[in-house]
Amino acid sequence: MKRHFYISNDLDDLEVLEKDLEDRGISRAQIHILSDNDAELERHHLHPVISFFKKDVVYSSKIGFLFGLGAFFLIIALALLVGVPEPYLWVPVIFLALFLLGFCTWEGGLIGIQKPNHHYRKFEKVLRHGKHVVIVDVAPEEVETLREVMKCHPRVHFAGYGEDIPDWVVGIQEGI
Repeated sequence: MKRHFYISNDLDDLEVLEKDLEDRGISRAQIHILSDNDAELERHHLHPVISFFKKDVVYSSKIGFLFGLGAFFLIIALALLVGVPEPYLWVPVIFLALFLLGFCTWEGGLIGIQKPNHHYRKFEKVLRHGKHVVIVDVAPEEVETLREVMKCHPRVHFAGYGEDIPDWVVGIQEGI
């Protein structure tokens, strides 16, 4: 699914936009609003970006995991170079390597929880000015429908494309 970004400062119009998209077959799970004012989104019955995904926890945890993997293999390589003689002496080495892998992953997540999601950083200035970002994930056959609906909402401005989203992600959100 292709991710489309739009910017607006009118939540009433976004409420109508979301309804128009749903009426044309684009599910609620495909539409998200990124805003610094979640209370207003709730008041307008709009589908917000989940707070967890506003932060960079997942991405930073992956980076931490890669560092941890490096530390894991470094500890194992050092043990091999030193020549740990007995099999039972490998237990603390393996535990240390696993501990470092877990610690680096955890630390990456802690760093990520302090940062905005790297996919949404380009909208920080827009959000600070009280505007809202509409995120719509559409399949190739739904792109024309999206364009037609957006023509009816001239105050919602196109802001670019995002990383493609696997269909199963939207499927999971529809099941929630």
